[in-house]
Amino acid sequence: MNLEDKRRLLSALCHGSIFFSCFIVSVAIPLIIFFATQDKVIRKNAKEALNFHMNLYIYGIIFTILTVFLIGIPLLILLLLMSMILPIFGIAAVFSNPNKPYRYPCIILFVR
Repeated sequence: MNLEDKRRLLSALCHGSIFFSCFIVSVAIPLIIFFATQDKVIRKNAKEALNFHMNLYIYGIIFTILTVFLIGIPLLILLLLMSMILPIFGIAAVFSNPNKPYRYPCIILFVR
């Protein structure tokens, strides 16, 4: 397997890990890939995926609390759509250009 194929596979796995239903598995995959590789592009993609996961969980908690005021229901629907669409964009971006890490729009960077 050459370097570009390895980058495509591991970076796509990081971004696509959100589709695994278990919280531990979906966070563990990019975390393991981050510590297992020395490639800078793959590590950046893994960090970006971890940041995206953390943002989704924090927003989910906030929006769930806001459902008491009925504001959170449309926000939870928007969050659900974002959690399905943006990782697909990430996977497509990684496959089209494996040498450039994908950045999710409008997220807070917790892991630098």
